[in-house]
Amino acid sequence: MMFYLVEEFLSLQGEGKYAGTPSYFLRTGGCNLVCPGFGACYEVGSETRSGCDTYFAVDRAFAPSWQKVGDIKLFTADLAKGFEEMGYQPHVVITGGEPLLYYADASFYRLVEWLCGRGIAVTFETNATVEIDFEAYPAYRECIFALSIKLSNSGEEHKKRIKPHAIATIVGNARESFFKFTIDKGLVETSAREEIEEIVSAHPGQEVFCMPVGECRESIRRNDRSVFEFCIKHGYRYSDRLHIRIFDKTQGV
Repeated sequence: MMFYLVEEFLSLQGEGKYAGTPSYFLRTGGCNLVCPGFGACYEVGSETRSGCDTYFAVDRAFAPSWQKVGDIKLFTADLAKGFEEMGYQPHVVITGGEPLLYYADASFYRLVEWLCGRGIAVTFETNATVEIDFEAYPAYRECIFALSIKLSNSGEEHKKRIKPHAIATIVGNARESFFKFTIDKGLVETSAREEIEEIVSAHPGQEVFCMPVGECRESIRRNDRSVFEFCIKHGYRYSDRLHIRIFDKTQGV
């Protein structure tokens, strides 16, 4: 009964529907996807690897630096103290890695119950490949889900990154959900529209955000205009990545 926490920090939400909202981030460790196609390069010993921009929360080579969280009473007491010192309750964003890997963990679920019980808006940033049992774990019905479903530019197999039943279960049970896709110029010019519609057509009325691939300012700059124009053409909402625009590659912001 524990989960891994990579980092926690106060910032502004940088992406999606709630961009610009003061938010307290809890980043869990571990993911069921690697997404080598996103091209963020990093070193593990003498080896160069490639993955998403939060590789330090995905690659288990970094696990020795992750914090084990099991004592939820102590953890939530620290959160309560921190929020009191802030003078307000921020949104809480639980991200990763893939945080829903822990959804049935007793310690993790008690944390979610505590947050919801205080009336705090909780957003899960998820790849939507994990099917939640909302009957057994009803607190998740009170949460917001940013469904960051991976497309072919992630480098992952279709059957691994697209789980229609898991998506439908979240959309059908959550307090609120929306789609958020990370795309680049190459995908815009080929299959982005078809891939997105394959997913969202089954869920009419859901908001769809598209944002540019990029782990740094320069890589975002290479993709932002094409994604911007793609959104205008197809009626999607554009999402920038404010934290990267402002802080570049700095973690914990």
